[in-house]
Amino acid sequence: MSGPRRVDRITNSVPTVEGAGVHLKRAFGNKEAPMYDPFLLLDDFHSQNPTDYKAGFPWHPHRGIETVTYMIEGRVDHGDSLKNKGTIGPGDVQWMTAGSGIIHQEMPKGHNGSLWGLQLWVNLPAAEKMTKPKYRGIKSSEVPEKEISKGVKAKVICGILGDAVGPVSGISVDPLYADISVEKGASASLKLDEGKSAFVYVLDGEGQFGSPKRQARPEDLLLLSDGSSLEVAAGAKKLRFILVSGKPLKEPIAWYGPIVMNTNKELEQAFDEYRRGTFLKD
Repeated sequence: MSGPRRVDRITNSVPTVEGAGVHLKRAFGNKEAPMYDPFLLLDDFHSQNPTDYKAGFPWHPHRGIETVTYMIEGRVDHGDSLKNKGTIGPGDVQWMTAGSGIIHQEMPKGHNGSLWGLQLWVNLPAAEKMTKPKYRGIKSSEVPEKEISKGVKAKVICGILGDAVGPVSGISVDPLYADISVEKGASASLKLDEGKSAFVYVLDGEGQFGSPKRQARPEDLLLLSDGSSLEVAAGAKKLRFILVSGKPLKEPIAWYGPIVMNTNKELEQAFDEYRRGTFLKD
């Protein structure tokens, strides 16, 4: 379906609690995941109150997915069963392929009390659910920022947008993940691959998206139709949003907590292995 995409659905993120008591906003999750295939979940942890996030996300398992943590403000200390450890700072990205199984923790540390980050879950195809786990740590300096039209800049984490090529590659669903800023009054037509699912999540400001135009504000999630481009225009304030797209898997989902497989039998096996201490593979 060539031509500009329309906005099929606008929803607002919903308060929820995860980890050991982290208060965050969930843009979409389990119930909505089929509409956003191959993406499973998007969480926005954004607070100026340390009591909202200091409990963090202590050690827990993942299997069958990729988790993408993108920090905007503040830091997250992390460690995992692959012996990776360090800090994800502003503009940094953690792209973790859980595959056959990984156990990790993420403990937020605000800056002057303020913390802001996003976590996206990307589904793995059935053939790669049990692939070897992999960790990618990308520093902000590695993420290119390019002006893709007058008054419009994009930081591209994965995929290609305009002249910007993201540092993350080799992902099965061939995603685009871009952090885009549009100066007030500016507009652009952003090229997108046809046949891929796509959504927008507004971070700041206000603007219009799609054809016909739909107004959106911070914490709005916009599900896009198929098409070859996205029309965007900022209003009276500078607009900032993430744009994500990827190839849908169209496979069954069996999901409980931090593990996403294709059948209930596989899901039960994963939790049984976790209980028995055989979850991690060589």
